[in-house]
Formats: sequence, structure tokens, C-alpha cells
Amino acid sequence: MKILDWYILKRYLGTFIMMLVLFIPIGITVNLAEKIDKILENEVPFIEVVYYYVDFTVYFANLLFPIFLFLSVIWFTSKLAMNTEIVAFLSSGVSFYRFLRPYLVGATIVCVGALILAMYLAPQASKGFNEFKYQYLKRGEQTRETNDVYRQVKDNEYIYASHFQPKSKSARNFTLEHFEGNELEFKISASHLRYNEEDSTYELTRVDKRIIGKEEDSIMYMRTLDTILPFEFDELTPESYIAETLNYTELNEFIEKERRRGSGNINRYLVVAYKRWSIPISAYILTIIAVAVASFKRRGGMGVNLAVGITLAFIFVFFDKVFGTMAEQSTFSPLVAVWFPNVVFGILAVILLYRAKR
Repeated sequence: MKILDWYILKRYLGTFIMMLVLFIPIGITVNLAEKIDKILENEVPFIEVVYYYVDFTVYFANLLFPIFLFLSVIWFTSKLAMNTEIVAFLSSGVSFYRFLRPYLVGATIVCVGALILAMYLAPQASKGFNEFKYQYLKRGEQTRETNDVYRQVKDNEYIYASHFQPKSKSARNFTLEHFEGNELEFKISASHLRYNEEDSTYELTRVDKRIIGKEEDSIMYMRTLDTILPFEFDELTPESYIAETLNYTELNEFIEKERRRGSGNINRYLVVAYKRWSIPISAYILTIIAVAVASFKRRGGMGVNLAVGITLAFIFVFFDKVFGTMAEQSTFSPLVAVWFPNVVFGILAVILLYRAKR
């Protein structure tokens, strides 16, 4: 039986790698054809383009590996079925579950590789990919939240600004509120704030400081005020894609920090965090579905299996995108949104596996 295991496992991994090798250059070619005008227009250095497509390769492979895996398993399993090899295996007394074992071993290898990719390699590639895109291809587009920014910067201090300007490191209509327990102790308001990088201080213009008293408030007016504030300017309005660029440990720390600050983008960050687990785990579910769909001869041959596989793959991607977007832009639970496709397709895998076994 070890010969059978090695035979299927080599076909499993070999076909998956071949699928990546075939489709990634196609993805690069399509992307380059779409972006070549802007690359030439902006006179992007050749070495920057090379680095971009290295990052694009990792980003693309991480994003679409479930589809590649699903189609590769359907492809080589259909070939086994068409050559009646599966019938021979099962006729020799091998149960269908035993026949499935090398597939699950292959899925484990792919899952571990995908976890390492998603947790540590893809974030670095995503950083280069997005920085290139917004520097050369989408110049002028906002990547940060800049209007009506409200944050908790310490356990007892909150800030607000009507408009942040990340490039100039300044803000308009700035407010800092300091609480003791549930009571407001003082409030600082300024028409303009500017960060001084040389000494890490902030310059406030047209400042009002209101100290809340038990019987009456005292108000101080200052034309300018140079002071130290308890936050880093760049951390207040992180790029919209920041979660994609952080490794697993950094992402968890970042989410906790943003949660304390009252960020409105927590759901977006949680979706990214949960997908780093859910997408690799989908390797098992998609493998079982692919084997169940493709392990028997069908009228119409391999084409029917591929058609069914492509349809199921795109339904999986559709669910993943729709529910992910729903969680990012509403109060829908990110955990439910991210794992819903795996749960639905997991149930489908059990049903198909039961029917295939019969």
C-alpha cells in the first residue's frame, strides 16, 4: 500500500506545483499588459518593476492557491479515473477512505506551507505589492482614514481631528480629552496641529485648555503650544492595507492596539487575521470535494469534472469575497463571515464523500 500512497502523493503535489508554475506567469502577463501604460508613463525603474512582480507572484499564489489546488486535484484524479486506475485500487480491497489517505497527507503538506506563506511570507510581499501600486499606479488615491478621526490613545485620553494630513503630518480642529474615571478632567482644543519630527513634539495653534472644576471651569488661551502627546502620528491613521503587511504576531498586537483606540476598521483587520487560518484549512475541504467529484468516470469525460470543479471553485471564491466584504463594511461577525464558506463546503464535502463511497 505504500507504493499506492507515494504514487498518489507525488501526483497530488506535482500537479499542484505544475498548476502554480503554469498559471502564475499567465497572471503576471495579464497584469503587466494591464499596467504597462502607467509603468511607462511614470518612468518606473526596471528594478522596481522586477521587485513588484516578485512580490506579485507571492501575493497571487497566496490569494488563489485554493483554486489552483482544487483544480489540480480534480485534474489528476480525473485522469486516474479515466485510466480505470481508481477502479483497480478499490477492486483490490482498498476502502475509499484508505484510498483518500495520501490525499489528506498531501493536503496537510500544502496546508502547512500555506500557513507559513500566509503568516510570514505573504505579508512582506503584500507590503511591496501595495507600496508599488500606490506609489506608481494609483498616485493620489487615499490609503488612510483622514476625515473625522477619533481614537483612544491611552486608557484615559481620547483625541479627535476633523481632518488629518499624513504627508504634512498635521491635523485640523484637534481635540484631546483627559478623563479621571468617568469624569472629564480637562480638554485641549486647537485649530491646527503639526508634528515636529526633529524632537518628536507637537505644535498646537490657537489653543484652548479647559480645566473642569467642581463649581466652575477655568479656561486658558494660548496662541501656540509646543508639547509632547501620547501617540505616534503615523499610527493614528494607518494605511487601509496595513493588516495585510503584518506577520501573524504583529497583526495580533496591532489589532489589540487598534481595539483600544476605538478604530472603526477592526472588522477589516479581523477578516485578514481569520483568513490566515481559514484559507489554508480549506485545503482539506477542497481536496475531499475534488476527490469525491472526480474519482469516477462520467459520461463526457474529464471535461465534465473540470466544469463542475471550476463552478464549485468560483462559488467558494464568491462566498469568500461577499461575506468578507459584508463583515468589513457592517457589524456582521468577521469570524462567521470568514469561516462560513469553509462550513458550507465542509458539509458539501461530507455529503459528496458519502455518495462517492457508496
